[in-house]
Amino acid sequence: MTKNLLFLTGKLAEKSLNKVLSEVQSNPKTQPFKYRVEQIGVSVAALMTPDLIARRVKETGDADKVIVPGLCQGDLTMLEAKYGVPVERGPADLKDLPQYFGHQGIAPDISQYQVKIFAEIVDAPFLSVEGILNKALQYQAQGANVIDLGCLPAVPFPHLAESIQALKQQGLSVSVDSLNTDDLLAAGHAGADYLLSLTEKTLWIAQEVASTPVLIPAKPHSLPSLYRAIEGCIKLGKPFLADAILDPIHFGLTDSIVRYHRLRKKYPDIEIMMGIGNLTELTDADTTGINALLFGMISELNINAVLATSVSTHAVNAIAEADIARRTMFAAKRDERLPRGYSNGLLGLHDKRPFTYSAEEINEIASQIKDPSFRIQVSEQGLHIYNRDGIYEALDPFVLYPHLKVDDDASHAFYLGVELARAQIAWQLGKRYAQDQELEWGVSTKRTDVGGKAAHREASIKEKRAKKDAQ
Repeated sequence: MTKNLLFLTGKLAEKSLNKVLSEVQSNPKTQPFKYRVEQIGVSVAALMTPDLIARRVKETGDADKVIVPGLCQGDLTMLEAKYGVPVERGPADLKDLPQYFGHQGIAPDISQYQVKIFAEIVDAPFLSVEGILNKALQYQAQGANVIDLGCLPAVPFPHLAESIQALKQQGLSVSVDSLNTDDLLAAGHAGADYLLSLTEKTLWIAQEVASTPVLIPAKPHSLPSLYRAIEGCIKLGKPFLADAILDPIHFGLTDSIVRYHRLRKKYPDIEIMMGIGNLTELTDADTTGINALLFGMISELNINAVLATSVSTHAVNAIAEADIARRTMFAAKRDERLPRGYSNGLLGLHDKRPFTYSAEEINEIASQIKDPSFRIQVSEQGLHIYNRDGIYEALDPFVLYPHLKVDDDASHAFYLGVELARAQIAWQLGKRYAQDQELEWGVSTKRTDVGGKAAHREASIKEKRAKKDAQ
């Protein structure tokens, strides 16, 4: 059945919207639909609100659905009640309408994964039980399946059992990481789900407690030692994970990857863990790319669990990144596709389509402006700022100051400074910029209180009134 769609837009976007919709409609990949564009009298589509729409759009005709601009703020349910048809937001940028209509396929499902994330609290002995619990809940929110309590050599951990019990009471799975047999036994008796790390020499602990052991070589880099521990666990009939130990760059990284490959070939059906902190923590590079590459190898090797850490300031989101990476790689493997088009969560510094408008298209939009309000856009050529008085282009925002004429309007100057700075960063990095919207940094995006923007406008109005009263 052909759908009838009603697109609501503003004056500036009307022409471009009709053009893009015509192209989408003529694309053979698109399901048949009819559309009507209604320009509701605002200059910028993003300024629409449900109340404004309700006042200006009295009826929707034969539309089966109403599409409002993606940047339209507010609750759309009142419009659905008024018109009796679904009302939804389109993409934030109308140039993304082809994706909205599914030209890149159905929205990918990244809800599934098969790799467990053990998130290590490396300073657990120095934290209180409450501090451990708070950090554990933070890691759980980022995607951790198991909270790992890291013990430190020669550092007492008198509240180890109490910490395990507190985590278990919150419904969390717990592992304890130590080479001290007393710590491991205490952890096992306290109810730890996993013990890291047993060797062929300490495998007897697995017979003393119910915890699942994670096995490592008794001698560094020795696969035969690890194999003996594995065979010992198999004889006991006890579940386990085996870890061949991932080494840092220039300290055996490539050899350690080869060890994991050999381990998987020798034991195709066992569960394997990889500790990834030696790369994310010990490499001065953005962890998004490191995690993407690591989880690609993890997916190919059918590794079942990772031990992740979030200690270094540059690795603050490493656990959340691991969560996205495992889901992305699972979906790509399932679909027999390259890991592209599933999520933007690991695209922190760049965007796949940063510049949706050319300089020519921006000039055409600018020619329609009849008011003094500044609009800012970014193209591959640089920054563009325009109003009814003209359009100005630059790579450096400071060059634009003489053209803006805001020396007697501090609040407006402040606003333009913020927006032009964002625009410059977006241009420099190759990121998507939309005026009045914060830049997207993938999983690292931190949402700020939008009230700040409103407070700035209110302060600006008060300032102007005070100046007027003083005259």
